[in-house]
Amino acid sequence: MDDLISWIVHACHIAFLTKLAGHVCSYGGLADFLFQLQNSVQRRNDKAVAHLGVLDVWSMQVLSTYGHIRDIPSKPGSVDPTAGFEMSWELLPQAKGHVAAIVRAVEEAQYLVLATDPDREGEAISWHVVKELQRRKLRAAQLHVERITFTEVTRTAILDALKSPRQISPWLVHAYLARRVLDYLVGFTLSPLLWRKLPGARSAGRVQSVALRLVCEREADIRSFQPVEFWTAEVQLMTRSGLPLRATLARLDGKKLGKFDLKDGAAAEAAADLIRSSVFRAGCVESKVTKRNPSAPFITSTLQTDAANKLGFGTTRTMQLAQKLYEGVGSGERDLAGLITYMRTDGVQMSKDAIATIRKVVKTEFGGDYIPASPRVYKTKAKNAQEAHEAIRPTDPRRRASSLPLSINHDMKALYDLIWKRAVASQMSSAGIRQVGLDVNSTDGTITLRGTGSKVEFPGFRAVYGNGTSDESLAAVAAIQSITEGEEITVVAVDTIQHFTMPPGRYTEGALVQELEAQGIGRPSTYAAILKVLKVMAAV
Repeated sequence: MDDLISWIVHACHIAFLTKLAGHVCSYGGLADFLFQLQNSVQRRNDKAVAHLGVLDVWSMQVLSTYGHIRDIPSKPGSVDPTAGFEMSWELLPQAKGHVAAIVRAVEEAQYLVLATDPDREGEAISWHVVKELQRRKLRAAQLHVERITFTEVTRTAILDALKSPRQISPWLVHAYLARRVLDYLVGFTLSPLLWRKLPGARSAGRVQSVALRLVCEREADIRSFQPVEFWTAEVQLMTRSGLPLRATLARLDGKKLGKFDLKDGAAAEAAADLIRSSVFRAGCVESKVTKRNPSAPFITSTLQTDAANKLGFGTTRTMQLAQKLYEGVGSGERDLAGLITYMRTDGVQMSKDAIATIRKVVKTEFGGDYIPASPRVYKTKAKNAQEAHEAIRPTDPRRRASSLPLSINHDMKALYDLIWKRAVASQMSSAGIRQVGLDVNSTDGTITLRGTGSKVEFPGFRAVYGNGTSDESLAAVAAIQSITEGEEITVVAVDTIQHFTMPPGRYTEGALVQELEAQGIGRPSTYAAILKVLKVMAAV
């Protein structure tokens, strides 16, 4: 840390290479750095970097790798399994101009700080940059290389990252190399076989092939499914005070009624006739308050699922919008800032500072009763989760969707609002739900009808993120609470309803992503790409 700060104080020329998918103006507090961004859209914002208060003393250049710069060529012999899986690499055609610009800048630099994305692919890009510079023998002995990472594009995050530089992680690089070798061996080896056996097929992919298998297995389950018929009896009751109550047949002939006990319409009608001819009295009213806890803040898969369910966004659309929110959007150079943390993550944890700010926001807007005594701590349930990054949250929880600049379009604002609500709700108090139940028994004890209802006693986190209680359920609560044990209950009507068991549903994009995550297939950064490939190949 001291070394890095001293370099800045002495105004060293530092080449700061970033593969950020975002606007430069999200940075602040640095100088004499070479920023390297991902795409041409970012280039127009280079001057905005100075407005974050970090570039007041030193100068800075800004460049980008624009993604990966090298790859294994698609030809025989690029990976040699007999020689320890030795790999050959070639510079990507689209990266040659960007690498040339990097080389020119590095020739004048003494220090190189790599700030690519904080995931496996980002680590690989940093590694490729260093390897390419070493291959060209560009003052490798004199160039001091450091690696930094951050999960939000804000001034504070960048400054904190600079205080804790590290070396390139060999473990992440090895993970990338293993993944790339498997992609090559599976795709390059199996694709020709696929082309011969299935004319018109495009390619075989390591991950999308498994995803396609899940879809095919689900389709096979649907086609082989045999529906089973069953019936239920629903009874409309009237209390002594004149309030209606809906109940279901729970016990018949003194025995608990199973799901498939009423197998056909004749059995259902026979049960209905018994109900109509019986006299019923209320049993004891059951009432209790249960707690509902909030869900963890979003990770990539849950964001994609909720965005699909609540906003109607596909996975690709969701990640495009999240990318823009992460990059930072504003109405002018000084307004630009990263609005959310890194959106490709399987970690459910949030920083202590973010949690503290959220708790302050909740206390201010809703009151002290809406924050638990201590911050909530979440643990991931996903297989093989790395939890290398925070959950997806607003970089500033005080910023509401309604206060976002005019340059934010409707879809981006809707997604930001969803992320804000989920993150804030995750640190709020539990909701208190009053659940009431009543058994209405025939006087001969052979039939029991069951009525239930629920209402929100204390909204807790549901004041921000959650659904309300239906009017029918609220009416049931009112009816049940008005009943006195032993009072006679009138049967108004009996409805017999035919049902059939349903086959498993076809995967939605969100459901398939969750299944991939549950089985440890793919990574947060690849879910959208997997589905996109399946669609492009017309496989689904």
